[in-house]
Amino acid sequence: MNLKVSKNNEGQSPLPKRLKEARKKIGISQKELGIQAGVDEFSASSRVNHYEQGKHSPSFEMAKRFAIVLKVPTSYLYEDNDDIATMLIQFYELHKIERKAIIEKIKSDLHT
Repeated sequence: MNLKVSKNNEGQSPLPKRLKEARKKIGISQKELGIQAGVDEFSASSRVNHYEQGKHSPSFEMAKRFAIVLKVPTSYLYEDNDDIATMLIQFYELHKIERKAIIEKIKSDLHT
């Protein structure tokens, strides 16, 4: 099995890259992301910038709030494998019934 780990983040947390990618995908500023996640508006931009630069790491609770605002699973922010990160986003965007069908199919295939 060949899993592609992002070369840009080798040995580092993938969170800075994933946070920035997800924020840009929905087209909001660092300040807006911070404010919507509950960061004080006067420090929101600089705090998110520090997270995206990898200078500081948010607490897990803060990462969960960012994920809610960004409409991504929290696990996406921490996934260092680009293929799995893409899969997480695609799976997350599916309807609950579609997710359940995929899980059942995987379980069924594993027992065959």
